[in-house]
Amino acid sequence: MHIGSATLTVLSMDTITASACLEALGQPTRLDVFRLLVKAGESGLPFGEIQERTGVPASTLSHHLATLARCGLVNQNRQGRQNYSAAAFATMHALMGFLTAECCTLSDHDHSHASAAVADRMLVSQE
Repeated sequence: MHIGSATLTVLSMDTITASACLEALGQPTRLDVFRLLVKAGESGLPFGEIQERTGVPASTLSHHLATLARCGLVNQNRQGRQNYSAAAFATMHALMGFLTAECCTLSDHDHSHASAAVADRMLVSQE
């Protein structure tokens, strides 16, 4: 898929992979690191700059980046003597697509039956 002059690779996402990504992002430090890498764009950031901007100790940061890389949310590579990490935008977009793919598909569904069942339970619990 082309967006402007960039090419976007569309990945498919399944429940297991989505769950692993969400689990990785469910930890506050990893979420902060991932959001920093998203801000940095496709070029990413060197390890030292990530550490400097987040204040996370080196060994802890390595663990968090490895967790994000294992589920495919972060790409890591070596450029000269520096290790770079970058957000894997294709995976991020696939995750967002997975989460929103069926958005509002039940909006035409008649909710009156469910609403009546809830109201009946509320009446029973009040008695």
